Amino acid sequence: MSREDFFENIRNSTRLNHFANLVNLAAIDGDIKPDEEKLLKRFSRKFDVSEEAYDRILENPASFPVHAINLKTQRLEYLFDLLRIVYVDNEMDKAEEFLIKKYAVGLGFSEHKAKTILEKSKLLFENKFSFEFYQLFIESDHN
Repeated sequence: MSREDFFENIRNSTRLNHFANLVNLAAIDGDIKPDEEKLLKRFSRKFDVSEEAYDRILENPASFPVHAINLKTQRLEYLFDLLRIVYVDNEMDKAEEFLIKKYAVGLGFSEHKAKTILEKSKLLFENKFSFEFYQLFIESDHN
């Protein structure tokens, strides 16, 4: 196996594991709802998950471990994807909050950083931010 093939296998495994994490979060409160399934289908395409892998993951998402990710931007992107699944119903319950914090740590954030990011994310996803924050965000160079 070439070095390129080796790293491609790792990238594919990471995408499958991340997708399995998304499925775990969608299913945490029981059955996967139609809105959640629609979003999962989109993510399966984004992560290039085959139909066979999709079905296998839906059968047993917990069998896929969470892998730490070295790139901060990629960790944040994966966490953002998880938050989108959680907030598909516009709320985060205690079980989802516990699990997403656990995933954030699994992705490579420290316990403290995971808690901080989760609290900030909740403010944004629940639209509980001040006008000053909104103004700062809009006027900053986040493009």
